[in-house]
Amino acid sequence: MTDTTLHRSLPDRLDNPLKSAVLSWESLLVLVAVAIFILNSFASPYFLNAWSLSDLTFNFTEKALIALAMALLIISGEIDLSVAAIIALASTMMGLALQYGADTPTLVAVGIGVGILCGAFNGFLVTGLKLPSIVVTIGTMSLFRGIAFIILGDQSFKGYPPSFSWFGQGYVWWVISFELVLFLVCALIYWVLLHRTVFGRRIFAIGNNDVAAQFSGVRVDRIKFILFCLTGLMSGIAAVLLTARLGSTRPSIAEGFELEAITMVVLGGVSILGGAGSILGVVLAALIVGLVTFGLGLLNVPGIVMTIFTGSLLIVVIALPILFRMWRQRA
Repeated sequence: MTDTTLHRSLPDRLDNPLKSAVLSWESLLVLVAVAIFILNSFASPYFLNAWSLSDLTFNFTEKALIALAMALLIISGEIDLSVAAIIALASTMMGLALQYGADTPTLVAVGIGVGILCGAFNGFLVTGLKLPSIVVTIGTMSLFRGIAFIILGDQSFKGYPPSFSWFGQGYVWWVISFELVLFLVCALIYWVLLHRTVFGRRIFAIGNNDVAAQFSGVRVDRIKFILFCLTGLMSGIAAVLLTARLGSTRPSIAEGFELEAITMVVLGGVSILGGAGSILGVVLAALIVGLVTFGLGLLNVPGIVMTIFTGSLLIVVIALPILFRMWRQRA
């Protein structure tokens, strides 16, 4: 085979990496984000204010942190619908610890620890007992939030110390919040983990065919268990940030977070069937969801309309690839 023949036989994405990058899903998300940013600047005179843009970051960072771990889990072929309930339970336990005089480091440890334990419980049920993750996490979604309601009822925990509140309200420099910096650091860590490590390649292998991965020597159950623990970890971190930002704990906290986190993941190009996706896409999708919801908030659009938009967006993003594939087959 000649060099010319070999060159022509290469796939487009290898033959022309620049063309592949320009035509990628991530490039489309960048264009969408820029377009929404421009529309928001025309829709509201307050949008381009530096402090308004800072408030924008609070609008999506907590959900986006969960989406980072959720992306890895969905790529592996699993899902966790209990993340919002984990936040509620972790926040409740932090409030309970506060009543017994816990200091800030202890409160943070309690929130993150409860998140990890809940994630490990989900992981054990899925990998240990071989139960479907969607069924397990629907059950634990009710279980975790139910425990929070039993402890709190219609009451709330308040009086968190200023040092704890800084995690959700503090700024690292000028208008750059601690939440935003933490999200960017976590995004970089997850990007390296998924795209530059053997562990990440094994996640893709499991998502494409877990049986083949198992026969190839990949410890499928162990990796899936770790991914559920990571999702619990990020939910615990989100619980710390959200509780610190609100300054109080209620059993209804974080309702609907699971829907927005999954929307960010799927909009970011992660296949809902597993085996494909990127962290960069998830980061861009989180920014888009944040821009849209923040823009609607500036226009005083009711929260229920935002929920309808998020649900509709999730359906459209899942349906479009299927419709496109059907159209190509017919063509």
